[in-house]
Amino acid sequence: MCGFYNFSGLQLLLDTFKDLEDAGVKGKIITSTYLNFTEPKALEKINTFDNIDLKIFVASKESGLHTKAYIFENKDEYKIIIGSSNITQKALKSNVEWNVKVISKKDNEFTHDVLKEYESLWNCTDIVDDTFLETYKNFIKEIKAIDSRKTVEFDNFKIIKPNAMQVRATENLHRLRLHGENKALVIAATGTGKTYMSAFDVINYKPEKMLFVVHREEILKSAANTFERLSKNKTKTIGLLTGTKKEKGADYLFASTMSLCNSLEEFDPHEFEYLIIDEAHHASSPTYKKILDYFKPKFLLGMTATPERSDSDDVFGIFDNNVALEVRLHEALDLNLVIPFHYFGITDVEGVDLSGVSLDNITEITKRLKVNERVDFIIDKMNFYGHDGDSLKCVGFCASIEHAEFMAVEFNKRGINSVCLTGDDKPGERQKYIDKLQDDGDDLKVIFTVDIFNEGVDIPSINTVLMLRPTDSPIVFIQQLGRGLRKHQDKSFLTVLDFIGNHNKAFLIAIALNGSRFYDKDSLKVAVATEFASVPGCTHIQMDRISQERILQQLNNENFNSMKYLKEEYQEFKRMRNGKVPYSLMDYIKYEGAPDPNKFIKREKTYLGFLAKMEKDEELEGLLYTSDFFKLLKELSSKLPLKRVYEFAIIKYCLNHHNLSLEQGRNEILKYISTVTDEDILHSFRFLNGEFYDSSQLKSNIKSFNLIDGILHTTEEFKTIISVDKFRFYIEDVLNYGIVRYEKEFGTDYHGMPFFKLYEQYQMVDAALLSNYTKIHSSFRGSGLITNGNNYFLYIDLHKEEDIKESINYQDKFLSRRVFQWQTPNNTSQGSERGKNIIFNRDRNINLHLFIRKYKEIDGSVEPYIYIGKGDTFEFSGEKPITVHLKLEHEIPQSLYNEFVKKV
Repeated sequence: MCGFYNFSGLQLLLDTFKDLEDAGVKGKIITSTYLNFTEPKALEKINTFDNIDLKIFVASKESGLHTKAYIFENKDEYKIIIGSSNITQKALKSNVEWNVKVISKKDNEFTHDVLKEYESLWNCTDIVDDTFLETYKNFIKEIKAIDSRKTVEFDNFKIIKPNAMQVRATENLHRLRLHGENKALVIAATGTGKTYMSAFDVINYKPEKMLFVVHREEILKSAANTFERLSKNKTKTIGLLTGTKKEKGADYLFASTMSLCNSLEEFDPHEFEYLIIDEAHHASSPTYKKILDYFKPKFLLGMTATPERSDSDDVFGIFDNNVALEVRLHEALDLNLVIPFHYFGITDVEGVDLSGVSLDNITEITKRLKVNERVDFIIDKMNFYGHDGDSLKCVGFCASIEHAEFMAVEFNKRGINSVCLTGDDKPGERQKYIDKLQDDGDDLKVIFTVDIFNEGVDIPSINTVLMLRPTDSPIVFIQQLGRGLRKHQDKSFLTVLDFIGNHNKAFLIAIALNGSRFYDKDSLKVAVATEFASVPGCTHIQMDRISQERILQQLNNENFNSMKYLKEEYQEFKRMRNGKVPYSLMDYIKYEGAPDPNKFIKREKTYLGFLAKMEKDEELEGLLYTSDFFKLLKELSSKLPLKRVYEFAIIKYCLNHHNLSLEQGRNEILKYISTVTDEDILHSFRFLNGEFYDSSQLKSNIKSFNLIDGILHTTEEFKTIISVDKFRFYIEDVLNYGIVRYEKEFGTDYHGMPFFKLYEQYQMVDAALLSNYTKIHSSFRGSGLITNGNNYFLYIDLHKEEDIKESINYQDKFLSRRVFQWQTPNNTSQGSERGKNIIFNRDRNINLHLFIRKYKEIDGSVEPYIYIGKGDTFEFSGEKPITVHLKLEHEIPQSLYNEFVKKV
């Protein structure tokens, strides 16, 4: 019994209702018309279940039903949940809700009172039959029509405030400019507000004249309107330069690329202080290049949702590799910049067998997918799960053009108006059908395609995505999923139906849905087993039992660190790029869902080495034989992924300058981080000077810097290496990749000293660098407890190897999300100074930093630790070792706790 039932919440329960129906379990539901919030669509769907009796409380001015109570009858007891949650996606997934569960025997007085009240309401409510539904549907339509007529447009009067993404972007752009940079790129998913962000930054910058360039006129007009609404300086004129408008004298000019190219000579190259390139992935095309070569603005901003669509490999280089912000799918979900999705992983129909078929064999896959029984199965599932909104607006992604044509024909035969669109169709033809799908008055329901909607096509009204092909790439999966996530007034969520076959790469779905480029086998298995509980907001992911077991089995059998897997991952990424070799680490930054190239580096010590092996390229192999270059590249590659940006910021500056003072070092570092101390900078200088390397490191690395009287100087060896273009390309690539990835993972926050970010991954030796340790850093290894002054670093493996001697303890474990039990090294007594420091850490001003990993190794590769913050001892017992209970400064997130404690 709950007052409000929305389809957004009901859809999450449909499989449960079906399982109960199949098991013969009966149920009763009471809901209400109170506030006209319950949706007729939800009531209609509930009525399709034979095992559920549905009644409704018809509210009046005098009375309404606002209860939320759930009663479950078991053999010996009742479970009763009473609280605040209605059946809506927000109530079930993301709202702050309070509910209390009571378990009681059947003869309990409280249970008796609850059941009595329920029955009394049941007896005075109405049955939801066809007559009631028709009346209620018409009433809700009428209410909506009246509400739409009453709507007053306040947009021109209200104050529009920047969202979280826009605030971060403008702050980062300001910081980059403050420290001497004059170009930057912003990457953010479609619909997240990049145009508004650029307008807020222009308002902050206050240029005398600004130029906004884009190749599509409809975007241009929308952008001009946005600036007009936000601009507080009404003395600034806004104009268009298009095929029909020639308002060239405007202060803020919005120009189409072709019109601007045709009239470049009419403008002074320095005329515009601020230049914006929208859809910046085209910035290296001849038209854009002509514009960028001509104008000399004080600041250049590029914006794109799809850097992977760039016309060259160097979209980042055009903007000096300054990525002011990158917001991809999962972060956009977290920030509520796109709508949530409800993903249902459905085991494909039995008649389709993809086992043993190579995913490259499109002809054979198409043949096996073209089954009428499968078409009926897909339509049945579409009808079962439904969609948000009144009209179906669907895109189905197919394995081939032949498969897409087959699906369109078969859907049309079954009365669902559908069309096949592919890259072979002319742009005008494609746009015609896209417009028809957008039009509520048109009866087109489904567009079947292969790849034209993977990227760059924007249809905000899409409410259903069908994944009808075996997933062979996380990148393609994410691109296709993203097509339906644009916000639209007629939908609150996207329905995604993925038909999962028995092909041997089904586990790639887990990698795509997990949303992290950095994963291991165990974290993926936990994600699948917990139905991706860590995905933010109202997004809901569920797989049926067979699909879940199939994917878990594949994950068990796969070795993500084997050369076979790494080679397949590389080759698939190369195929994604239409066969173009990814010569640069920055190529991986462009694609959401791309493989983590650090795995390639780990395998061969440098990415260049891995690349040479994959491509069997003798010229690339030859570069590695140059001793000094290889030593420098290997040294820099070993620092990836960065945990401290200082060194790379300094080295990047020194590619073009021969020395660096403390003040210049500060300026370079502050481009990427909000604060830095003199002690941090000096430690970084000393690190680059090689002072903290052991003898074998000094031997295997070249000397790149000399620190003389507080000034850092580049050595002749370093200068010689970077003077060779081919060498410089790979050195610069490592530096840029390291910095851009650092910004993505750490942002611009200063995390204090030691410089640890909560829940970030670290190796043991990282603590030496991040705590400004001034002795040999390689000494940070081997022990579960390492110290630097009053900082104690605790390194803990939750699951020990089976063959380790029994003398090593097995007592390190979470007692709750806030309490951890740890045993000290075996030789630690309570009376020793170290023992007292651990037991009385707060009184003695000792910081106990906890680094935890679930397993030491997975598939033969050493796992990193995860920093969970500081802890204070509040209980202790025993001697050699001492068992201590630590209260954590931060309660660890539920999803991470699940990952640590759950065994799959």
